[in-house]
Amino acid sequence: MQNLLNSNLQTTVLMHADEQPWIASPQAGVMRRLLFRIGEEQARATSLVQYSAGSQFTPHVHTGGEEFLVLSGVFEDEWGSYPQGSYVRNPPGSQHTPRSPLGCTIFVKLRQFHADDNQRVVAHLPMEGSQMLWHDANEEVWLHDVPPGVALNVDNIQGLEVFVLNGTLHGDGFTLRPWSWMRLPPAAPLHLEGGEPGGKVWVKHAALDLGF
Repeated sequence: MQNLLNSNLQTTVLMHADEQPWIASPQAGVMRRLLFRIGEEQARATSLVQYSAGSQFTPHVHTGGEEFLVLSGVFEDEWGSYPQGSYVRNPPGSQHTPRSPLGCTIFVKLRQFHADDNQRVVAHLPMEGSQMLWHDANEEVWLHDVPPGVALNVDNIQGLEVFVLNGTLHGDGFTLRPWSWMRLPPAAPLHLEGGEPGGKVWVKHAALDLGF
């Protein structure tokens, strides 16, 4: 497995996660598609993770925090059950035993929290419209619902990440589709337009080197 992937934070990156291979994790039945990684098994990482029905990960502590979106199925741990459309933030030092009796796929970011972030968050994505999911002094996280032909223009001071949940969005010379992931360095603004039938996109404003 690659220890460094898209590790140059000063460049714009676009990856279509559906084109990436599934890579086995240390736990049977748990596979990963890698988007960003700095480190070995304990890494700062952004990935898609797929749990087959009945699989689980061993208990572990999130030293630098964990943030995830449930893309399909139902994710579970000892704290609760999280169906498709759930957004969860587990702060640094939190511990759990993730599992999925029925199977699920999640988009997950590891070790990319500020050290002072100590709030656990569980939110549910809106069926329609845009909504702020989280904000503090270090981050701002949104879900944007972009209708066909409507522009989404986002200023970029700290750094931006984009992940498409469904639909299509068009940029200057590129198209984002479900499970497309894009990262832009500071001062590179985001200009998108909703395609047919529009698109839902998760957008995170935060310093790209945030984490430990």
